[in-house]
Amino acid sequence: MEGEKGTLEAGIKEQPEPDMTGPLTVEQLAAIEDEEILNNMLDKAVDFEERKMIRAAMRELLKRKRERRDRERAARMENLRQQGSGGKTAAGLNKDQKATNNPSGAQFNAHKTAQAKTFSTPTSTKTVSSPAQSHVARDKKVSGGSAVGGPNTKDVKQMLLDWCRVKTEPYEGVKIQNFSSSWADGLAFCALVHRFFPEGFEYCTLDPYDRRANFEKAFKTAERLADCPPLLDVDDLMRMREPDWKCVYTYIQEFYRCLVEKGLVKTKKKMP
Repeated sequence: MEGEKGTLEAGIKEQPEPDMTGPLTVEQLAAIEDEEILNNMLDKAVDFEERKMIRAAMRELLKRKRERRDRERAARMENLRQQGSGGKTAAGLNKDQKATNNPSGAQFNAHKTAQAKTFSTPTSTKTVSSPAQSHVARDKKVSGGSAVGGPNTKDVKQMLLDWCRVKTEPYEGVKIQNFSSSWADGLAFCALVHRFFPEGFEYCTLDPYDRRANFEKAFKTAERLADCPPLLDVDDLMRMREPDWKCVYTYIQEFYRCLVEKGLVKTKKKMP
């Protein structure tokens, strides 16, 4: 089974980026099995309807991967049942059965919340004075500075929050509304890191109830692939029901700066 899984994933990663001539169609997007290709298309798309179609295709792809893993688990459990007690003890079978009755797909469905689909009307923007502003303005999700001489700290914070919301919008189980409770289970960190580094890990295998594993996977992947220092301590996060918003805000700012340095986020002005 592991060999088949490796072959399948290898085949998906080797899928060439399609040559999209003319307007995008739902059928063309449905044939894409590589998250990275969809991510690249989403970054390049400027038309609102195209971006909407690509996000929908990304959600469907994550759903298909999750369902495929659920079927594989069910098949393995069926084989164990047929073998009876000849290969495993009763305690081992009960343990496997518990894991199957509560797969990551079911946990995601229990944890799932409605995705925000509101889009602010773009307005004319002034000179962008921060990386978060320029990227969000480029995506036409929020308007520019509100005061003469540039935006205040509150504006920058909201723009960075909106940027996080836009980048994680296709991911199931993630609904970013603030810099505190929205990040409590670690999925938001994982979704944001996976958005830019889909090769780092399989998002659809994450358990929303395993907070420690989610924090560790997100921070270690960001440190390894984005050179983002681990500013947040996992043990501290585990002691709190909701993380301190200032700590999360600081970490996201640093992660954004690292993306800018690697050229993964386009800005008009580099972070000092």
